[in-house]
Amino acid sequence: MLQGIIIATVLVGAVGAFVGIFLGIAGIKFAVETDPREEEVLGALPGNNCGGCGYAGCSGLAAAIVKGEAPVNACPVGGEPVANVISGIMGVDAGQSVKMTAFVKCQGDCDKAHSDYDYTGVGDCSMMAFVPGGGPKSCSFGCAGYGNCVKACPFDAIHVINGIAKVDKEACKACGKCVAACPKGIIELVPYSAEIKVNCSSKDKGPVAMKACDVACIGCGICAKNCPAGAIEVTDNLAKIDYDKCTSCGTCVEKCPKKAIVKEA
Repeated sequence: MLQGIIIATVLVGAVGAFVGIFLGIAGIKFAVETDPREEEVLGALPGNNCGGCGYAGCSGLAAAIVKGEAPVNACPVGGEPVANVISGIMGVDAGQSVKMTAFVKCQGDCDKAHSDYDYTGVGDCSMMAFVPGGGPKSCSFGCAGYGNCVKACPFDAIHVINGIAKVDKEACKACGKCVAACPKGIIELVPYSAEIKVNCSSKDKGPVAMKACDVACIGCGICAKNCPAGAIEVTDNLAKIDYDKCTSCGTCVEKCPKKAIVKEA
């Protein structure tokens, strides 16, 4: 009996030793070499793992940067300071990066936007596609105000105030989560320095837009005609600003008859 136990113990020990040696050799033979710069780049990234760069977290971006598959300034959260550190690690020029921020293209709050009926269903922006008229607001293009963007923001930079989402520029890291979460596509990333913005997303013709909201763009084109820099054009009954041309002179703000264009510091 004792002899059998000893034999079994020796066999188990021998098998364990063999497996250990085999795995050790396999680990050395098939080890994937990691560029030491990858850890340095990962250490320079903010670690939010927000996915705003398009990769699955900061580790994914770090690997892509080291492989040359992503630029050194790909992190929207870290911005230029982080890009400069990573460029030093990689030995390349960081290039110019423009600080961006999210912007909700709607000012149709509870006071300015008109409603067709009272809604008491599920408070979710995506559900508005399944209710009459795309939601209770007369403007089917406007902010639904149920906060899908708020839930998606990892930086607590966006909140629903008086029926519409508002972005805190200082807290926003331009990760793009809110842009992806908005089912109506009315949130976009704009230059942080941009002062003039078209605060509307309506593509309805003038008479329809005016009935829906007191501050809707009616596509009249007065802003485009008066812009000295030629930075505005009207497409689909909606004014759009070319931020590369805009000088923030404020002429369009003064001329807009519906106050759909605003100037923000």
